[in-house]
Amino acid sequence: MNKRIPLRLAALGAALCLVLAGCTGGLEPEVTPTPEPTVSAAPTSETAEFTLACYPQAGFHPITGGNRTNLSLGGLMYEGLFALDQQFEVSQVLCSGYTASEDGLTWTFTLRSGVTFSDGSPLTSAEVVSSLETARTSALYSARFTDIGAITAGEGTVTMTLTRANGSLPALLDIPIVKETGGTPLGTGPYVLTGSGNDLSLTANGSWWQGEKLPVDTIPLQAIQEADDLIHAFDTKEISLVSTDLTATNALGFSGSFDTLDYPTSTMVYVGFNTVSGPCADAGVRKALLRAFDRESVSTAIFSRHAQPAALPVHPGSALYHEDQASALSYSSQAVAEALTAAGWTATDSGWVNGRQTLSLELVVSAENQDRVAAAQHLVNGLNDLGIRATLTKLDWDAYVSALQSGNFDLYLGEVRLTADFDLTALITAGGSLNYGGYSDTQAAQQLQTYRATNGQSRDLSARQLYARLAEEPPFAVICFKNWSVLSQWNAVSNMTPTQQNLFFQFAYWEIAQ
Repeated sequence: MNKRIPLRLAALGAALCLVLAGCTGGLEPEVTPTPEPTVSAAPTSETAEFTLACYPQAGFHPITGGNRTNLSLGGLMYEGLFALDQQFEVSQVLCSGYTASEDGLTWTFTLRSGVTFSDGSPLTSAEVVSSLETARTSALYSARFTDIGAITAGEGTVTMTLTRANGSLPALLDIPIVKETGGTPLGTGPYVLTGSGNDLSLTANGSWWQGEKLPVDTIPLQAIQEADDLIHAFDTKEISLVSTDLTATNALGFSGSFDTLDYPTSTMVYVGFNTVSGPCADAGVRKALLRAFDRESVSTAIFSRHAQPAALPVHPGSALYHEDQASALSYSSQAVAEALTAAGWTATDSGWVNGRQTLSLELVVSAENQDRVAAAQHLVNGLNDLGIRATLTKLDWDAYVSALQSGNFDLYLGEVRLTADFDLTALITAGGSLNYGGYSDTQAAQQLQTYRATNGQSRDLSARQLYARLAEEPPFAVICFKNWSVLSQWNAVSNMTPTQQNLFFQFAYWEIAQ
């Protein structure tokens, strides 16, 4: 989504995200966020030298770092074995080929020849293994290594042994490969960090193996110490762009007019069901609820189109997202009525009843994010419009987590950043770190294992089968996948193709006004 709009976004509350410390099984943690914008004023055609922000005191390590602004610069300095585009499709970068054993547990990756780090030294398997082992223990990437055992270096190859087959392993390996120097690591990417202190720049890497012509030879970095500095630098056009989640919490306000470009993420917003107790213990009720949520209106009215409505637990841009399956779960008051009737419920003037029981549901949400509270209220209102008695309970973060962990809910509104292989292990398996609803279905667990182990057309088929089973025995209802946004000075940059992992994906093809 590419828009030129003046926006006014109010400050939001503290972060709501079910990506909790220590969670594994297809989940990725958040990093220190960049402030969010408030926008107004008329457009201007003024342009300036292409400049980016950095926090010099926060460090620039692309694996162990925690500052999101600095991490985003990593896409200009570092490369991974693989890269993912906006459809989450994998392409080879530092890897020129790979093989997998028949059981899918042993993978051997061949490194691309002729690649050097910015100091001219050749890329070796030792640096790849070292980088991956660093990532294994990092807050940012550790969740990807849940099923990865030994990683060993060969002559121009790296071998990984898995404890559980994953046919989409390359999708997890867009991790930056670095050469440690004791300071900022060296990379193989198009630029290298130069300068010292607060006087820093990104300078074109003359030995970049891809050899593409870059839009600029030098990118000055504006030193930032705190959030107010970043806001001021963008407002006064000292920096050219920022990346942000326009529906995030703790939003600080930028001012001025700018171009806004949305890009997809694997962050899924969903309604979780208590499958153990209460009305949602009945799969028939849960199936009815899959048709009861107007996903399009949530994405449009609540998230201001900074989200993509989805009915399946995979991003709509992915080849695994099939519209025929999704449309079968779309909002339909008639389908809700038919599903509840099939489950033994009867519509009355006072609501849906089954014997002496009236269908009544409580949805809990963390009160610390205004957009998600608004989304939850919208969903509750929609249920009431369908004759399903529903109430909304807003809890502070600790009380919210406690309610989920104790199963004290019928429904909850959650958000989780899935890994790029869209693994649902944490959400639908027994003991899964985010299986708050106590979901247990042997067939779904088996189909998840098959989905994880396959690739190509077999993976497409297994995904269909898994999603069909989750529609029959639902653990949750997907609402949407969030977009992030690049805000750039008016008419300053075009042809941007940002991705979740790399804000500067295919930077050589960007057009920058000079």
